[in-house]
Amino acid sequence: MPIDAAKALAAEPRTGALSWDHKDVQLYHLGIGAGSPATDPDELRYTLESRLHVLPSFATVAGAGKPGVTGGLSMPGIEVDLARVLHGGQSLVIHRPIPATGSATATNRIAAVYDKGKAAVLVLRTEVADPDGPLWTNDAQIFIRGEGGWGGDRGPSALPHSRLRSSGGTPTEPPSGEPGRTVERPTREDQALLYRLSGDWNPLHADPEFAKVAGFERPILHGLCTYGITLKAVVDTLLGGDVTRVRSYATRFAGVVYPGETLRIRMWHTPESTRVAVSAVERDDAPVLADTIVEHT
Repeated sequence: MPIDAAKALAAEPRTGALSWDHKDVQLYHLGIGAGSPATDPDELRYTLESRLHVLPSFATVAGAGKPGVTGGLSMPGIEVDLARVLHGGQSLVIHRPIPATGSATATNRIAAVYDKGKAAVLVLRTEVADPDGPLWTNDAQIFIRGEGGWGGDRGPSALPHSRLRSSGGTPTEPPSGEPGRTVERPTREDQALLYRLSGDWNPLHADPEFAKVAGFERPILHGLCTYGITLKAVVDTLLGGDVTRVRSYATRFAGVVYPGETLRIRMWHTPESTRVAVSAVERDDAPVLADTIVEHT
């Protein structure tokens, strides 16, 4: 069996060093569409090193994306075909603001393995700290087609919100009523090619032939790119551009985005959190991100 759940869960955590500087942060911000208009003061805080603020979703690529989704698939007990892998969801908890230049230690482990029958779901957890203490905790939920059916724990019927999705709890209900704000964010045809320079080299996002083998008509945009675009929209639209107000951010990847499409981002805002739904405008509002919530001050 390609997945040995007991071995994966019992494996010793892997610890490694991460480092980044302002160039990494700026490249990530450009990869999620920052910098347009280029001279807009609100955009310069994402692109100009003298006034740089770090969007919290940068945590998903800090240190060139180590270990990242593909890196996590090399953990003990895990041996799968990359063409069967989809990123199912992502949770991020920010313990304090991320500096524009930093060095830290990342501890990575398999936090959960679920048997969904026709697929397996892995929860890859990364905890990052520097000498001053914890910085962030990332959970990536990885959906692997054709790797279920060994009789293991099915896990929750839907990955829950709360501070970390894999911690259990009750899934949130879909937003109801009209959103308080709706914005549209276009993506570029070369968006995935730019975003992958931050560390996610999965050929699904660049190689047409690989994309066809994986069942897609052409390369798709990284789910984490859409994740970053969406958080930036929430911060800029509802939080006054203040990245330090974000406490946690969780989503489920409900559908693909093809580079060049426009994202419609609907927001239901309260003082402590914002519920979000994202769809692809050109495909009759096909869902892209669902069960999405940003917790903030």
